[in-house]
Amino acid sequence: MSQVSIEIPASEVERGAVSGKSNRECARTVACSYLATTANGCEMGDTGGYSLIMRRRGFLKIVAVGVTGAATGRLLARGKDEPRVVTVRGAIPASRLGQTLVHEHVLVDFVGADQINPSRYDPEEVFRVALPHFEKLKAAGGQTFVDCTPAFLGRDARLLRRLAEATGLNVLTCTGFYGAGKGKYLPAFVARETADEIALGWAREFEDGLPPDNIRPGIMKIGVDAAPLSAVDEKLVRAAARCHRRTGLAIVSHTPDGAAAMAQLEVLKAEGVEASDFIWAHAQKEKDAALHERAAKLGAWVEFDGIALETLAQHVDLVMHMKRAGQLHRVLISQDAGWYHVGEPHGGDFRGYDFLFTGFLPALRKAGASKADTRTLTVKNPRAALALRAV
Repeated sequence: MSQVSIEIPASEVERGAVSGKSNRECARTVACSYLATTANGCEMGDTGGYSLIMRRRGFLKIVAVGVTGAATGRLLARGKDEPRVVTVRGAIPASRLGQTLVHEHVLVDFVGADQINPSRYDPEEVFRVALPHFEKLKAAGGQTFVDCTPAFLGRDARLLRRLAEATGLNVLTCTGFYGAGKGKYLPAFVARETADEIALGWAREFEDGLPPDNIRPGIMKIGVDAAPLSAVDEKLVRAAARCHRRTGLAIVSHTPDGAAAMAQLEVLKAEGVEASDFIWAHAQKEKDAALHERAAKLGAWVEFDGIALETLAQHVDLVMHMKRAGQLHRVLISQDAGWYHVGEPHGGDFRGYDFLFTGFLPALRKAGASKADTRTLTVKNPRAALALRAV
């Protein structure tokens, strides 16, 4: 019987290695998921190299499955039904998001991409620590939680799904890589791969799901350092643009200053991506409010996160300025809270998720925001930013 041999790039094996499997196990898993299927009918070659040997009939069947999977995002976005959002429990109508926190974290591990491994923490302990905070968020009126922790920084989609199932909250996870921190959180293969190759890896995560449970991400999360953009940061932005064109996923970018935000918007424009598909995370770090207005007028989402009691006055001023400028419809708000810190006893100081509802929104109303304004910030804008569009 004829066979087909497929060579698997070493970078794909490295992508899987973060799960704690051996290179050979990763090669088998990656090879078979490479075309969106299981390992049935697949055999590793005897050479120990990263190649896949399979029967030709099985190969043709897999190709058919892979093509179908590649169209999933576009079919989801182009249907006649209302726009949808992909959560860790599956796609839902965007109208079901309700009050949404667009930028939070459950777990983070700052050890670096070259050392990160799931064995560094106990997911049961993280679940026990995070669950009461999810319950308080739900009691305060929160309905959707977006976790912006990418791979190689502590992403744990299975943990997020457990929290979603335990509380009934809508929870989103992400694809993407975090380039901020001078590349400390980037896997080595990013330096070798092209923007197209990186984009393909992210798109496959969306189309096929994250192993081992096939949980699909609902956003892209990248991160860049301050302007000017480094070569690797620009490559990540271009990869995000190309992944977006294939999947429709919104691009959330950790962005430390306004100049970096504008530089990313220029790259996205050159790549044929609308500013409305870009979320400028941590915009409160930019002190020039004129840049917030400029980004909003271009159509980008300006995200003021990090909301806490200590920053209450600053964040109220930022939001009210955008209201006076007529740009509230381009503003997102969140807390950038949580953070079970791997390596610290019991995760360290875990900041809860309910203050935005119990403290910030009342302060915003007192400053002159209407009930319609707060609904725009917590319901309408997140729904528009996260919904999958036709691509």
